Amino acid sequence: MRKSLLAIAACLACTGARADDVLNLGDPAPKLAVSKFVKGDKVEGFEPGKTYVVEFWATWCGPCRASIPHLTELAHKYKDKGVKFIGVDVWERDLSQVEPFLKEMGDKMDYSVALDDVADKDNPSDGKMAKTWLEAAAENGIPTAFVIKDGKIAWIGHPMSMDEPLVKITAGDWDPKAKAAERLAAKAQEKKMMAVQAKVIKPLRAKDYKGTIAAIKELSASEPDLAARFESLKFMCLNQLGETDQVLAMSGKLIEEAKDEPMALNTVAWYIVDPDMKHDIDPKLSRVALDIARKANDLSKGENPAILDTLAAAQYRSGDTAAALATEEKGIKALETELKDKAKSHPFYKQFQDRIEFYREKIGKKAEK
Repeated sequence: MRKSLLAIAACLACTGARADDVLNLGDPAPKLAVSKFVKGDKVEGFEPGKTYVVEFWATWCGPCRASIPHLTELAHKYKDKGVKFIGVDVWERDLSQVEPFLKEMGDKMDYSVALDDVADKDNPSDGKMAKTWLEAAAENGIPTAFVIKDGKIAWIGHPMSMDEPLVKITAGDWDPKAKAAERLAAKAQEKKMMAVQAKVIKPLRAKDYKGTIAAIKELSASEPDLAARFESLKFMCLNQLGETDQVLAMSGKLIEEAKDEPMALNTVAWYIVDPDMKHDIDPKLSRVALDIARKANDLSKGENPAILDTLAAAQYRSGDTAAALATEEKGIKALETELKDKAKSHPFYKQFQDRIEFYREKIGKKAEK
């Protein structure tokens, strides 16, 4: 639903291959190194003159699930043109989930599916495809798709952005070498950003919020073009320090930037009402957070569990524990609706239960007085 401070630090610490040594467009495609095909036709390798789409996914990846039907549409659209689609399951935490996932997706996932070749089942990130494709290309997330033509990489990116490149690639109107320089420059910028962000990690991990803000200030002075990327992190640190006036001043700008994006609004509200904060928050801030959370909830039609969780926290911080309890109960029901039989095994389910119990205890103690 949202990231803890240590999770944020871990994300900031992610590094890829050297920007000047990444697997890039125009390079020969690495070999297919899968343990087995679990659906569709088996593909042994890349034939000359043929076009292939190799897409990386996992059962636990929400964006992967969302992009799978679109990949199926493209597979059907380009079938007559001989384009073969291969979904490679990587970084899989529990291989026993793959078969039920495929069964659940059914015809929505109508192309060849294979499993990465992983020697150490306890270390899924060490798979051959994960190493020789994703890591080599400095791609640190999934879903990620590679388009292969004549045995060479023609395109790399998010599968939802593949439509236009695939049209041009299959039409022979695509020059991967021309695009390679652009991608290399983008990876160099990513590398620079990672180096900059690394300076913030140490104080953030130690929950040294003053030190984190100082590091952000220093980096913003030396890298002004990157300053905007640290605004939400600075906002969170200021709130953790109880700097009400500064948080209020920043909240307006962050709300304006979020516009009508419910999850962006949710993040702003959550940073204000985070239940892990030990200090009470100023009533002015709690009212701001409550207004933001309500707007995010309205935009998501009251169906997003993460936003309902935030709204409950905002209601509690505003003094309405009964409303917080009712909203949190709606949140856990929304989680059950979204994840069905997998809801109870999700780590956030336990957090929701704990908060429900917390609100009930608060109401009970109030009633005893």
